[in-house]
Amino acid sequence: MTEPVPAGDAVRCGLVQCAVPFDDPDADLAAARADAWRRHLALIEEAGRRGVQVLCLQESFDLPYFPPSLDPRWYAAAEPVPGPTVERLAELARRHAMAMVIPVFERAGRGVYYNTAAVVDADGSYLGRYRKQHLPHVHKFLERAFFTPGDGGYPVFRTRYATIGVYLCYDRHFPEVPRALALGGAEIAFNPSATVAGFAERLWKLEQPAQAVANGIFIGAVNRVGVQRAWDMGRYFGTSYLVDPRGRILAEGSADRDELVVADLDLRLVEEARHDWPFLRDRRPETYGPVAR
Repeated sequence: MTEPVPAGDAVRCGLVQCAVPFDDPDADLAAARADAWRRHLALIEEAGRRGVQVLCLQESFDLPYFPPSLDPRWYAAAEPVPGPTVERLAELARRHAMAMVIPVFERAGRGVYYNTAAVVDADGSYLGRYRKQHLPHVHKFLERAFFTPGDGGYPVFRTRYATIGVYLCYDRHFPEVPRALALGGAEIAFNPSATVAGFAERLWKLEQPAQAVANGIFIGAVNRVGVQRAWDMGRYFGTSYLVDPRGRILAEGSADRDELVVADLDLRLVEEARHDWPFLRDRRPETYGPVAR
């Protein structure tokens, strides 16, 4: 039975966190992808039943986090955007009247690949894409071996229910990113991630609530769960959450389970928070030259 959708200015948002197990570096890619699809489709259908209006999946949702492999066979997993994955999920978005953020491994041309998030509206129409701008090449997060830095700036997308923006994983450490989205009109920003326990974990619920307050926006932070034993990356610690413009966490996932995290976001709070703390009004971009230089 479908849950009633929220009334007034509230938007029901959902985040999907899943494990994508991958124990053998030589294992079949198609089997790993099929398992990820099985897990995600069940949670997408749950989102539909629960009346979710905007749904965000995790970074590279249907693949293990493969950059530490440095194995060129992963290029075979890339596809155009829009392409088969976006088209398949766009049909589900249309059926459930649900806008969706779909992170995929994009093949943009011969030898050109991006870490990308596509956005489709509640009627299944393709609204555009965001290509990850900041690529880590530290520890075992060797993304520059596979991805090209993004070339499309920080677009916002006007869905049926809200104006949203997207930034991917490592982008969250750069405060200029949610600021650019807020200035572009985003009411909700989504950060699909693949983040393991360790020194990054203590930042997980520090940086993004602060950015929600600084920019007067809601933020949905998505992280996968589980362990990929093929590479010694550690444990993906989940705890996906939705935070409001006052820095309050409205809903949070577990640390170890496939899960749909849902909260109703009252968009009136964006304006209220900006009245109380008019940081966007009081900024002084003419003094920020050194940032751009």
